[in-house]
Amino acid sequence: MQSTSFGSGNQGQQVGQNYGTINAEFHLPPGNVSAVRACPAHADAPAEQAETPPAPSATIPFSPDPDFVNRGDILDQIDQRCSKPAARVALVGLGGVGKSQLAIEFAHRIAARQPDIWVFWVHAGTQARVEEGFRTIADAVKLPGRNQPKADIPQLVYNWLSNERNGRWVTILDSADDRDVFYSANSTHGPATGDARDRRSFATYLPQSRNGSVVVTTRNKDLAFRLTGRRQNMIEVGPMAQADALTLLERKLGSLPDTTVATDLVQALDLVPLAISQAAAYIQARAPRSSPEKYLVEFRESERKKSRLLAYDGGDLRRDGDASNAILTTWTISFDHIYLKRQSAADLLSLMSFFDRQGIPGWVLKPSRTTEDTTQARCLDEAGERESDDDSSATNSGTDDGTDDDIDGGFEDDVAMLRNYCLITADKEGDEFEMHGLVQLSTRKWLEATGQQETFKQQCIKRMAASFPTGEYENWETCRRLFAHVQVALGYRPSGETVETWATLLYNGGWYALSQGRYDIAHEMAGKSRKAHEKRLGKENTATLASISLLAWVLSNQGRWEEAEKLFVQVMETNKTKLRADHPDTLTSMANLASTFWNQGRWEEAEKLFVQVMETSKTKLGADHPDTLTSMANLASTYRKQGRWEEAEKLEVQVMETRKTKLGADHPDTLTSMANLASTFWNQGRWEEAEKLFVQVMETSKTKLGADHPDTLTSMANLASTYRNQGRWEEAEKLFVQVMETSKTKLGADHPDTLTSMANLASTFWNQGRWEEAEKLFVQVMETSKTKLGADHPDTLTSMANLASTYRNQGRWEEAEKLFVQVMETSKTKLGADHPDTLTSMANLASTFWNQGRWEEAEKLEVQVMETRKTKLGADHPDTLTSMANLASTYRKQGRWEEAEKLFVQVMETSKTKLGADHPDTLTSMANLASTYRKQGRWEEAEKLEVQVMETRKTKLGADHPDTLTSMANLASTYRKQGRWEEAEKLEVQVMETSKTKLGADHPSTLTSMANLASTFWNQGRWEEAEKLEVQVMETRKTKLGADHPSTLTSMANLASTYRKQGRWEEAEKLEVQVMETSKTKLGADHPDTLTSMANLASTYRKQGRWEEAEKLEYVHSFASHPVVTLCSVDWLASSSFKLGESAEPQQ
Repeated sequence: MQSTSFGSGNQGQQVGQNYGTINAEFHLPPGNVSAVRACPAHADAPAEQAETPPAPSATIPFSPDPDFVNRGDILDQIDQRCSKPAARVALVGLGGVGKSQLAIEFAHRIAARQPDIWVFWVHAGTQARVEEGFRTIADAVKLPGRNQPKADIPQLVYNWLSNERNGRWVTILDSADDRDVFYSANSTHGPATGDARDRRSFATYLPQSRNGSVVVTTRNKDLAFRLTGRRQNMIEVGPMAQADALTLLERKLGSLPDTTVATDLVQALDLVPLAISQAAAYIQARAPRSSPEKYLVEFRESERKKSRLLAYDGGDLRRDGDASNAILTTWTISFDHIYLKRQSAADLLSLMSFFDRQGIPGWVLKPSRTTEDTTQARCLDEAGERESDDDSSATNSGTDDGTDDDIDGGFEDDVAMLRNYCLITADKEGDEFEMHGLVQLSTRKWLEATGQQETFKQQCIKRMAASFPTGEYENWETCRRLFAHVQVALGYRPSGETVETWATLLYNGGWYALSQGRYDIAHEMAGKSRKAHEKRLGKENTATLASISLLAWVLSNQGRWEEAEKLFVQVMETNKTKLRADHPDTLTSMANLASTFWNQGRWEEAEKLFVQVMETSKTKLGADHPDTLTSMANLASTYRKQGRWEEAEKLEVQVMETRKTKLGADHPDTLTSMANLASTFWNQGRWEEAEKLFVQVMETSKTKLGADHPDTLTSMANLASTYRNQGRWEEAEKLFVQVMETSKTKLGADHPDTLTSMANLASTFWNQGRWEEAEKLFVQVMETSKTKLGADHPDTLTSMANLASTYRNQGRWEEAEKLFVQVMETSKTKLGADHPDTLTSMANLASTFWNQGRWEEAEKLEVQVMETRKTKLGADHPDTLTSMANLASTYRKQGRWEEAEKLFVQVMETSKTKLGADHPDTLTSMANLASTYRKQGRWEEAEKLEVQVMETRKTKLGADHPDTLTSMANLASTYRKQGRWEEAEKLEVQVMETSKTKLGADHPSTLTSMANLASTFWNQGRWEEAEKLEVQVMETRKTKLGADHPSTLTSMANLASTYRKQGRWEEAEKLEVQVMETSKTKLGADHPDTLTSMANLASTYRKQGRWEEAEKLEYVHSFASHPVVTLCSVDWLASSSFKLGESAEPQQ
């Protein structure tokens, strides 16, 4: 300001050069007022007195927050950047994420740490608030002339801030969200001269002086960039880290509730500070009737209650008075602003609010010239502005009458605006978008208030239905990316024509979910699709029947076969009435029903329907039609399940050859038929033929379908199973590991196929005696199956049985029995008393009783299993023969030789007729019969059979196959029993050395072979050689199986017997007492092995002349003083399961 004084000797006006407005003050002598003409513009201006420049201070309108939570290094970043000359920093983020709170904390810290720095606070939400903030700065620094009516406050402040002599300063521009406040034609400042050239935008009043820094908080990235000049000057502020959110909740509540509840609560609130603070305020205001637990329950109950809670405004002293403390209202401000600026961007946000919050693909959102969506203009709140329905300004790109380039450009502009306001984020590639869940909820409530919610919900359903494909494998990747959005759409309740579109979307979604083993969600989708189709189209419509069939397939996969059967019957009967009995859809529905019978073990009913479908298809469609060939494959699978190998093989060869001719050798259907034929070979023990086909299928699948295709993985598993059955453990393990890892990556760790691959690998460990590794996998499979499929699902029961078998092999009888009983009882309830799986569970329980010497209980179950199988499957079915062999083994253990022999002979003769003389099961039956002869001392008959078994296995399986080694050990045992020591020793050495090479030095079978050889040395009086082997076996078993495992106890007893023979009584007694006491604890006082241990100890006492102690023990039955362990030739055969129309890996 220019100030001029006049004395009595000088009566004139002094004007200096000034490029701005000249303000003159006149000091006249008394009585001369009329002599001077004052400037009209300032005639009434009051005189100002000079003010003393104040010391630096802060104009922060908010006190420090005692509950403030420091969030990582954000404050440090602000401080570091503000330390540089002319610094500008912007905190950018969604409303409510705590930008202003960070700015408040920073302002107070800088003011406290550096008292010589001015700290100014300007609320930048509107032009008026900015002017008010500049006025506050002018007052704080006591700018001369600020009180003049026409004072240009922004210019005065700008001049002061630019003058480095005034010291250092930091200015906070809070809530600078509107670009127009700083840059548009309406946000200008200057003298009202009428000349637009003299007017300036507010942004120009922010100096870039070396002595000052500007900190901006904004929701608008574009404005942040304009105000700071560089992307590097922008600090993005998102939701809090979970630990910080928990700390904030604790400080707001005064104490932290249960950790789980607190974590769930802050996660439900998207870790947004404002939402957390207001939730705490709500809880405290209503305590004790409200609590974090009750708040969380109410929050999750429904969207309406969630919205009510989020609309709560509890007040906050550290938020601007004009700002709402309710998170929903906070974001509504952004929505309204975007709608006014660019309606098409608001429409895009509205559409996105109905998708899942993550992974929203841009290609689904982008409109096209064929898009049927009709977007109506929405009204804002009554107090706000409205744009007319016919607005065609350049800011609205919601119309679809331009070129594709216009559409693309408009879409990209919409995305840019939403990203600028931090309402959405994009992934690294920019192809997919993400929204916070609470932002989506707020958007939907905003739409609800304007009556537009249903419009955009229907748009979402239409876009998804047009984008989500069917559930075939080739569509899986697209389905995977979109499935979460289908799950969200599952909860919608559309109306009108959209209902049919929604039902189709859920049908495709359910189809994909079924293929992924996600049966619960598949069931829900299929069920809702069915109801919607029935309501819209009627019960007999094709789409309705397809939904019913899909639901039935889901039920079937859940093991709920009765419910599935009921639905399949409904579809079949409807198709017969509506389309004719020979219509392809009718035949398909019959095949589906047959498959349900098949899964229930109702082979005759399944066969009857499959035959009918096959014959009708041949007549109606032709013998080489794909559907006809599928029906033949299904019938063949039924024959295979019944053990009718020749009939199955005949059909499968025919299907395979026809498909090769009709479709080509590398067609997926051809490969499936080859795998089915290989499975039939597999069941017949024709390993080489099975292997040859499985290798061919696997290699072709890799080339044709890809190494990670489910069919390729199945072929690899089938080949691995073939290796396993040939005792080629390393090759089998390598393939099973590869299948498991690929399945985890491709399908997920909890997919049923992944669990099957884990069980297969565990079975390979099981066969190698690697019990701990097997147990670990079986437990994992069982627990995941329980969670994923349910405790009573057939696959879960199988996993429990597998784990129980592992316990049994480790001698953990009680644990095994507990699981086997649970499996049996659940199977009876779930599947029926005569279901094949129920019978298998009963046989497994019987085997556990058998191992514990509980012969009567074992016999009772085995008789029941055998009789039911005879009735259900036939007397010559492989499973029936297995049950007969098991019962015969129980008779043999009880010394009931004639009964055992009778059954073993029957099994052997039937197997020869049914399966062939060289089938593995036939050879097992021969070995079992030979063992019975050996027990009776019928050496010649036993030897004759054992030689035959050994030679056939050598030819059929190879000289080093585990089964071949077992037969050699059995023959050696017969030689030993006859005192033919050299012949026995020769075979046993061969078995031991081959086992070491083939299976490993610590494999249970290797240890058994060493014990057998030691027994031969023992019988020849070669004590040192016997002892050396027995010690090695005992120590390895202690390490491998545990000190109380039955096999370990046997090895200890054998070593004690060797000590006894050498007169080393104390060593023998010490071991025998240990064996006896452990057996009592582990097996029970009346177990045969316990009684044997007592007899052995009595013998040692007797040898020492300790008659009383010996007599005390000798009331028990007399047993052999030196129990000899031989390889058991009783095979507990597990069942194999196959899917209709495709080959599933044979499993143990």
